[in-house]
Amino acid sequence: MTDNGKKVLQSGIWYTISSIAIRAVAIITSPIYTAMLTTADYGIANTFNSWIEIFNIFTCLCVVYSIGRAKLDFGDRFDEYLSSLQGLSSSFAAIVLVFAVLFRKQISAWIGYEVPLVIVLFVYLTVFPSVEYMLQKCRYEYKYKQNILISLITCIGTVAFSILLMLLFNDRRYIGKIIGSILTTFLLGICFYVRLLKRGKKFFHKEYWIYALKFGLPMIPHALALVVLAQIDRIMIKSICGESDAGLYIYGYGFATLLMIFTNAIGQAWLPWFNQELHAEHREPIRRYQKKLVLLGVFLTIGFITVAPEALMILAPRGRAYWIAKWVVPPVALGALAQYFYTNYVNVELFHKKTPIIAVSSILAAALNFGLNWIFIPRFGYIAAAYTTFASYLFLMLFHFIATRFVLKEKVYADLFMFIAMGVTTAVCLAITRFYWNAVDGEESVSVVPGCPMMPVRYMPIMRYGLMFLTLGIFAIVKRHDIMLLFDYIKKRYLKKGAKT
Repeated sequence: MTDNGKKVLQSGIWYTISSIAIRAVAIITSPIYTAMLTTADYGIANTFNSWIEIFNIFTCLCVVYSIGRAKLDFGDRFDEYLSSLQGLSSSFAAIVLVFAVLFRKQISAWIGYEVPLVIVLFVYLTVFPSVEYMLQKCRYEYKYKQNILISLITCIGTVAFSILLMLLFNDRRYIGKIIGSILTTFLLGICFYVRLLKRGKKFFHKEYWIYALKFGLPMIPHALALVVLAQIDRIMIKSICGESDAGLYIYGYGFATLLMIFTNAIGQAWLPWFNQELHAEHREPIRRYQKKLVLLGVFLTIGFITVAPEALMILAPRGRAYWIAKWVVPPVALGALAQYFYTNYVNVELFHKKTPIIAVSSILAAALNFGLNWIFIPRFGYIAAAYTTFASYLFLMLFHFIATRFVLKEKVYADLFMFIAMGVTTAVCLAITRFYWNAVDGEESVSVVPGCPMMPVRYMPIMRYGLMFLTLGIFAIVKRHDIMLLFDYIKKRYLKKGAKT
């Protein structure tokens, strides 16, 4: 394995571990928030984060998408570029802040928050992007320890400040939750703003600003479309089916998207190496390693879908009514796998600076999702929204493949292998869902295949896990060489090193 390959593997392992740890902290502390906040306050505090996500798309100009390619184009001037990049985004955010102050009452009435919180929101957005710029810098320079440290400080600081400030704002605890959620990131943003500016020594640089805007501006509709794609389901379910069904959908959806913790960590670790190899015209190593990552995604998806019924019971031991949300998990998890796959093509488009293609695809996917929801949710209920989400991500996978292969005329990946993997995983996972029935569904026996004899539901979990282990066993036999190489590397790199210390 090459030095870069080792860096990718090492980064991927630690990014994944840290992502799991951070998510675990969020899960463990969520009962604290629900105990300290009323349901109304909880909703107000979390909705504020949604407004941050939406307004940040505009104030940061989406120039963060340019960083990967800029690392290649500017080389030893990378620090200058990052310094100038935050000069651009913070300048525009400051202009927006001025308008927010001038029209604070109107904005307050629009988003439903007090004027002081409106000001806090836009002040926060002036420095918040610097945290992401520093994370990206560490990622592309393979400084995964610093990256993980920043994430852990943010997570722990957010929990600590949130609890402390909720106690201080006893009468209006949602304010404490809001400020506590952003205070650590705000302080880190100020530190990183100064640090990046000190290292790069460039606030304004015409070449860098034009370069960043060419990347960022076309990505604004893309980012907005992704927000719509992620949020439109629950809005339409609430409108058509009611709040209860929306709650069930959100619960199942939330578990399924845990898969993205793993896939995003893998993708972020892979991206710097991918850019370097594609820049050097080394397509064969990319294709070879990417096939392994495809199989890893398949493995994780099958595992998530298999354990979903029991996992939802464990996460809500007293909320029996929530357990039916297990039916949402398979299509959403498959959608997460499709997203994991199509991101490979997006990386090629970003490398070639073809951001308009990305924007068009996301807008079309959001429109498709809305149309399918409008047709199927009234007929089949909230579970239909999970399948329309899956369909939308499949559309994105196909669109980006066509764009990369036939518009950019790039053949970087083993495309047929990826699509076959998607098809086989879908078939296996849908077969696994036929064994989702259990005693809590109020059925004694069901027919797994229409027209076939009835099977007692008590055997369903056994059949489900048996099917998973059979599939993964076949996978392990076929790919045993790669698995042994991975274990040998971990053993040499970590276990023996730990034994010496």
